[in-house]
Amino acid sequence: MARVDVLMPQMGESIAEGTLSKWLKKLGDEVKRDEPLFEISTDKVDAEIPAPTAGVLAEIKVQEGQTVPVQTLVAVIETDKAAAVAGAPATAAAPAAPPVAAAQRAPAAPGGTAVSPPPTTAPARPLPPSPAPVGKGGDGTETAEERLRRRSTPLVRKIAAEHQLDISTIPGTGFAGRVTKQDILGFIETGARAPAIAPVPRPPSPVPSTGPVVHPPVEPWPGDRVEPFSKIRKITADHMIMSRRTSAHVTSFFEVDYSRVAELRRKHKASYAERGVNLTYLAFIAKACAEQLRTHPVVNAAVSGDNIIYRRDVNIGIAVALDWGLIVPVVKRADELSLSGLARAINDLGERARTKKLSPDEIQRGTFTITNPGVFGSYAGAPIINQPQVAILGVGAIEKRPKVVTLADGGDTIAIRTMGMLAMSYDHRIVDGADADRFLADVKRTLEDFPEGAI
Repeated sequence: MARVDVLMPQMGESIAEGTLSKWLKKLGDEVKRDEPLFEISTDKVDAEIPAPTAGVLAEIKVQEGQTVPVQTLVAVIETDKAAAVAGAPATAAAPAAPPVAAAQRAPAAPGGTAVSPPPTTAPARPLPPSPAPVGKGGDGTETAEERLRRRSTPLVRKIAAEHQLDISTIPGTGFAGRVTKQDILGFIETGARAPAIAPVPRPPSPVPSTGPVVHPPVEPWPGDRVEPFSKIRKITADHMIMSRRTSAHVTSFFEVDYSRVAELRRKHKASYAERGVNLTYLAFIAKACAEQLRTHPVVNAAVSGDNIIYRRDVNIGIAVALDWGLIVPVVKRADELSLSGLARAINDLGERARTKKLSPDEIQRGTFTITNPGVFGSYAGAPIINQPQVAILGVGAIEKRPKVVTLADGGDTIAIRTMGMLAMSYDHRIVDGADADRFLADVKRTLEDFPEGAI
């Protein structure tokens, strides 16, 4: 007889806790080795956690909705089936206070809205208390953003301790304002010194210019249903508000004639399918962007204080709309991939995002993002920048429309063409309108004259 402990895994070096969002097995169920046992949600990714051994789920120590530190005992698997069945009723952990069921929301593009489905049996959530001082939650506890900043990597904390620096006072360019190694080394090189004591917090406003995001309370009316944000929805909401108040957003729109791309897709789609690759319009768009990002480095950059970081790598994030929120897996070094390689990578990342198989590294270090609300029929939109990047491209619906075409003899006629809109939001702090429009014009030209040899 053997009892095997199941622990909350660490899904990345800087991740200190995880939320057990759903049990995939019930107490007393048989499990196979590597069979999905439960789902977790962290600050970076949702994932299914496999069983470390075969046996019977004998004890459940952490209930759905609970957030616990990594390496916390989550469950016990009994490899002796008879012993597990006999001991299950006595060893089952007492359930914690039932959390309100997380809302599953319809997919939306960055900055968009989502509608909740009909409820299960989630109790109504009371109104949150009045906002506390900036940097604290309504009950005076740390906010998620504070914890993210404080839980930087061990190397960053070590450097901060050696130089007697307070991490919370250093501007961060990482996820949700996290302080990276480059941030703290740059801070030290400038000769600046962070105060030993954090500054006195200022009274919050509905959309403060600095500090953690505050979502002001709204009074529910009789008959309304109140549900808490799921973890991924909370992270998305905070990140979008933070992006809006960080970057000077401007959006440019270009109409693209995809007729050439449509012709190439018809010609090569079957041969790609034989190799297990779905040749989509998005693959062509990503390929055009990857080539032009190398030519237009300011669009593939980041702002760090009063400095511009021109990224060496071209890492394109592809927004994926899920039933429970939005996630942006990243195709690393996209400019080094062929059209086939890009299409394969986009298909693979999208599928693993939907099945919760992504690793934290696969949603980090993006330098430019593409979001595709056009698959839902959207003509055009103005997406919100995915910080700390400086540009995001929104792809509108691609469909046949009438267009004025100039003939060889100089005359004009109306023809049916495959058309679509590209909308790019960019950070006007470093990307001027001329920079953005040159980039979009080159992407447009690449798509409209896509070379046969690149297929």
